[in-house]
Amino acid sequence: MFKGHPKALYALALANTGERFGYYTMLAVFALFLRANFGLDAGVAGAIYSTFLGLVYFMPLFGGILADKFGYGKMVTIGISIMFIGYLLLSLPLGGDTLAMIAMLGALLFISVGTGLFKGNLQVMVGNLYDDPKYADKRDSAFSLFYMAINIGALFAPTAAVAIKDWAEKSLGFEGNDAYHFSFAVACVALIVSMAIYYACRNWFRHVEGGKKSDKAAAAQVEDNLTPAETKQRIVALCLVFAVVIFFWMAFHQNGLTLTYFADEFTVKEAFGLQSMAFSVWNLVVVIVAVYAAFSTFQSNSAKGKVASFAVLAAAVGYLIYKGMNVGDASVAVSAPIFQQFNPFYVVALTPVSLAIFGALAKRGKEPSAPRKIAYGMLVAAVGFAVMAFGSQGLLTPNEQAEAVKAGANAPLVSANWLIMTYLVLTFAELLLSPMGISFVSKVAPPKYKGMMMGGWFVATAIGNMLVAVGGFLWGGISLTIVWSVFIALCLLSALFMFVMMKRLESATK
Repeated sequence: MFKGHPKALYALALANTGERFGYYTMLAVFALFLRANFGLDAGVAGAIYSTFLGLVYFMPLFGGILADKFGYGKMVTIGISIMFIGYLLLSLPLGGDTLAMIAMLGALLFISVGTGLFKGNLQVMVGNLYDDPKYADKRDSAFSLFYMAINIGALFAPTAAVAIKDWAEKSLGFEGNDAYHFSFAVACVALIVSMAIYYACRNWFRHVEGGKKSDKAAAAQVEDNLTPAETKQRIVALCLVFAVVIFFWMAFHQNGLTLTYFADEFTVKEAFGLQSMAFSVWNLVVVIVAVYAAFSTFQSNSAKGKVASFAVLAAAVGYLIYKGMNVGDASVAVSAPIFQQFNPFYVVALTPVSLAIFGALAKRGKEPSAPRKIAYGMLVAAVGFAVMAFGSQGLLTPNEQAEAVKAGANAPLVSANWLIMTYLVLTFAELLLSPMGISFVSKVAPPKYKGMMMGGWFVATAIGNMLVAVGGFLWGGISLTIVWSVFIALCLLSALFMFVMMKRLESATK
């Protein structure tokens, strides 16, 4: 799984892991912070949240255009510096008045611009590593590993956000609203670590940073191999994929909005027994260790490696069994942001499974094309929201739930398992769509438009993120079943569109 890749991949992945850890720590509590600190209703908070997400993913278009001219490495450095200013401003507890709102919006703008210069261009550099024929056949698996590294950072983010906020409240005496800013400050530290990794390992990937005349000449030489018709065909194919992923991200990023609202308003606030183990990030880490040790046991080339891997596997399984047998009757508090740890956990744990499945299919010549994987991903996403629709049967509307709670009535709540299961299904969809889509862009994009086309992927993501607000505006007097059905329908229609366009999409990769 990890063999045969350039070491530069791991350096770039780790640099991105630090930045993503800070970003997701901030994002884990951001929607709740907006409502608590500024007294905003669900719709307005959702609009700010989705607009911010939209800007974060829209700005890479301009970052890519600038990088095509001035170099990817230069934009990455400038971008992370601008991000740092934004997170620093956001971490200041300025209260909940108009000035605080202006400062908060300014911080979001800095973070958006900085991310636009950083995120897409780092991924272009990863793709450029695999333009080398020596590594060309490992492009899809490289982006799966890169995506896994991103989610390692995201895995610890919700726990860090909640733990640091609680520490600020209990140990430092800050009130709830001001305590949120300590979660935001974590991002500042994470960015420093990210940039330290980038510069410590820069010699490994300096050749793909771009910006030099020789790089542009090489790109132009490759471009000469494409006719204008082929260039147009590739760009059209990419735009078709971009159109579909809009609706995936619109649905998927409900994890930070309506799914978080659902966790906060409709989910039992305590977990008992074996279920409580799922809410410790360290237990999840042990599960991940067990999965990777199991794969290493079978894939290691040496007997010593197999024995060592099996020992780690046995220790991890033994630890989980011990914890399960001694879990006791005590309950574990379940806060809404903590549910956001399940998606990155599933990504990290399931990536080797995904690579093994597609690797086996590739050996038999039956691996689906990237566009086909994306279409399957949309179908799976529809199943994820079908789980939510089923689990929401018999529940009140959000407005009715709020009135019941205010009146002191016993408002109905559901098991956390519905959300845990939904995140599992949505992660399967994500693994089929996101890393495969990024890989598709890096492979199909005409060389002199690589930065711009990777930016186009993020623009599609941005539009989807801005449409996330639809969930916030639906959240109120409408039945939850109808809310989830909207996303089911969008995913199914997108999958249908992909299958109708499949021949055109697949021809662009040949």
